Amino acid sequence: MSTTEESIQAPAHAAPNTKGGAVGYYIDDRLASASFTKRLVDKVFPDHWSFMLGEVALYSFFVLLLSGTFLTFFFQPAMTPVIYDGVYGPLKGAEMSIAYASTLDISFEVRGGLLMRQVHHWSALLFVAAAGLHMLRVFFTGAFRKPREINWVVGFMLFVLGMAAGFTGYSLPDDLLSGNGLRIIDGMIKGIPVVGAYGSSLLFGGEFPGETIVARLYGLHILLVPALILIFIVIHLFMVVIHKHTHYSGPGRTDANVVGYPLMPVYVAKAGGFFFIVFGVIMLISATFTINPVWNYGGYDPSPVSAGTQPDWYIGFLDGALRLAPSHLEVTAGGVTWAWNILLPMIVGVGFLAVVAVYPFLEAWVTGDKREHHVLDRPRNAPTRTAIGAAGVTFYAVLWAGASTDLIATNFLMSMNHVLTALQIMLIIGPFIAFIITKRVCLSLQRKDREIALHGRESGRIIRMPHGEYIEVHEPLDAFEQYKLVDFKDYQPTLARPNAQGKITMGARLRAVLSSFYFEDRIAPVTQTELDAAHHDHAPAVAEAPKKKAVTAAKKPAVKKPAAKK
Repeated sequence: MSTTEESIQAPAHAAPNTKGGAVGYYIDDRLASASFTKRLVDKVFPDHWSFMLGEVALYSFFVLLLSGTFLTFFFQPAMTPVIYDGVYGPLKGAEMSIAYASTLDISFEVRGGLLMRQVHHWSALLFVAAAGLHMLRVFFTGAFRKPREINWVVGFMLFVLGMAAGFTGYSLPDDLLSGNGLRIIDGMIKGIPVVGAYGSSLLFGGEFPGETIVARLYGLHILLVPALILIFIVIHLFMVVIHKHTHYSGPGRTDANVVGYPLMPVYVAKAGGFFFIVFGVIMLISATFTINPVWNYGGYDPSPVSAGTQPDWYIGFLDGALRLAPSHLEVTAGGVTWAWNILLPMIVGVGFLAVVAVYPFLEAWVTGDKREHHVLDRPRNAPTRTAIGAAGVTFYAVLWAGASTDLIATNFLMSMNHVLTALQIMLIIGPFIAFIITKRVCLSLQRKDREIALHGRESGRIIRMPHGEYIEVHEPLDAFEQYKLVDFKDYQPTLARPNAQGKITMGARLRAVLSSFYFEDRIAPVTQTELDAAHHDHAPAVAEAPKKKAVTAAKKPAVKKPAAKK
């Protein structure tokens, strides 16, 4: 049996004399880290504000870890009943769980405890919000396309894990509000036929609420879920380094380079300062705005259900799906009760998340686009994708509003039934309306861009020519503006073609239909021939002086900041 050997050679360079160089030589001699470190240091980051959304999510997660570590020193995850004897007068002498009592002690007796509780809660909300906005930016600009499909799934998992971490932490204080949220989860689990009752008993350690759920959620909240989030963050950042960063369209920016600032020293300095800005904003909000005042709710008691109880905003769409589901949908079949008023919202919620997770693969299959993409799309130049995103956001927003049906009815003095009916109708027709309007707006903006690229920007100034003709003077564009208007690709619908056996399969037909739906309404980009004809007939749409200046600016980063190779 033959074996393959990997030759190991001593490094050719000699150890340096300086202490710092000696340390670097020692590490590289044992870990062979020089090549990776050089690749990381040479990493180029484009300079655009929308790329900071992912950084906000990352920095808020660091704040979560710091504040959560502080809280673990004082919180006691036990549901054993005790009589409260703390400093908060209104609840003195009341029976409550140890978990709720320790939460009150953190809020009123631990120095800085209330501030740390609010920092933890606000940073959790900011983490999920920033991750969601980051995903929307990636979606609408097409940054999920090859080779970043897997990284989109990793980012989606981070968003889901953020929701899981938020819900498990939200339920730990064992107050009336979080207890009602757990009761909803218990009802959803029990609504699953056959296995629902067993699943609820397994989770709660018996009949709801049991005596172990807080301890189990505590283990998930401080160990399993944060560990998974850290793992996926590392994977996400590793893929960013491997795939290179995306950048927006402009002169000198292609799918084969990245134009921006290097990691060292520019980006590290900017990122470090931005971290302290995020940290400072979280501290300022936490010190001035109260969130989740559990002392107003009291300990959990299964008997009362207070009005206006709602989960945190990121779980609101699931609660809204339950509220908007039609009632009286229970069916008995095979000796089992099928509670479709519970099962249907669960299927809709899970299905919605599943479509979000696999969308990059669906679009690649429909469009047949297998090329690598490193230049981002303007949302208007992908009208169907942008319209699909607007429809999804509308669907999510209606479900989210459904979680506040009782508050809408009471604050606006409306009938609860009317609010429910209106939101149920909007849940069905709202996404279609959003899709149609968004696509029409995108196509109109493309037509406007086409006219501006050909003839320049309208100035509103009318002049009379010597022969009596009246014309409007158009302001010329610089090269960067024109490049942004014309730099997108013209895709064609995919035709249904026969396979190797000469048959057109149903999959090929379905793909052709979806591709036609995706690309049927489109505006072709301006060609060089059209630009030359427009400039020949009229004044140039692109000014010569700004053009030279823009090209120089585009070439300047390539000299001082070498673009990363593909």
